[in-house]
Amino acid sequence: MALNVEEASFSHTNFTTHSKIKKSNKMVSFYHSWSFFCFFSMITLIFSRFINPTAAVYHGYAPSPWTLAHATFYGDESASATMGGACGYGNLITNGYGTDTAALSSTLFSDGYACGQCYQIKCVQSPWCYRGYTTVTATNLCPPNWSQDSNNGGWCNPPRTHFDMAKPAFMKIAQWKAGIIPVMYRRVPCNAIRKGGIRFSFQGNGYWLLVYVMNVAGAGDIHQMWVKGTKTGWISMSHNWGASYQAFATLQGQALSFRLTSHTTKQTITAYNVAPANWNLGLTYQAHVNFH
Repeated sequence: MALNVEEASFSHTNFTTHSKIKKSNKMVSFYHSWSFFCFFSMITLIFSRFINPTAAVYHGYAPSPWTLAHATFYGDESASATMGGACGYGNLITNGYGTDTAALSSTLFSDGYACGQCYQIKCVQSPWCYRGYTTVTATNLCPPNWSQDSNNGGWCNPPRTHFDMAKPAFMKIAQWKAGIIPVMYRRVPCNAIRKGGIRFSFQGNGYWLLVYVMNVAGAGDIHQMWVKGTKTGWISMSHNWGASYQAFATLQGQALSFRLTSHTTKQTITAYNVAPANWNLGLTYQAHVNFH
């Protein structure tokens, strides 16, 4: 049936209004979807700054994969034979390393750059094994013994990867009667066992400053170091041996700051005003900063 003019006009107006409402609803729906997308993207970006695993690895030190090696022990239950050592940490008890320490074969020791590194070690494939693992710090060198075969007494001969552990640490993963055991090991961050700031122990004389670096967190190791007095610029220090660095300069009467770069992560940190102007040789000074 045909529509008259008024009916046709009303129908057209109603259709047009309905179409505009549908378009308006679509625009509102699109606006809400776009707003939610922007909000979600912003939240994702913010959270990624804090929980992104890649960022965490970049700013700190992540554990390495488990690798097969062997372990023995030296000394007795008192661990007195482990004091001192090639890293130069002196009394391991008073300097915070305790008896959970190990001497590394030269393959791992890396001319002393491995000093302070932390390792988780667990006994495997032996009837002498205990369950679980222990965490040790590298504090000494296990030197080669070329008079003995690498598979029969020359356990630390290159290219063997070997841990000669303090006896108390060894007894946490195996019965001491085992003598030598196969182990799995991995590098781990030292943050759990190194608390507070880095410590600097001073030796030398008026023209030569020798600094032993201790209580290093993060990867635990040092690759490069600088010292700055209140009257000097930054002076590059050379690697002496183990965990010690030296500067041939007259620095007495000046407050000292240090800059350090990690051997493993290459992270660099600066410890300002570690030692006051009246510092003395034979004393140890602690910074307020450490590696992550």
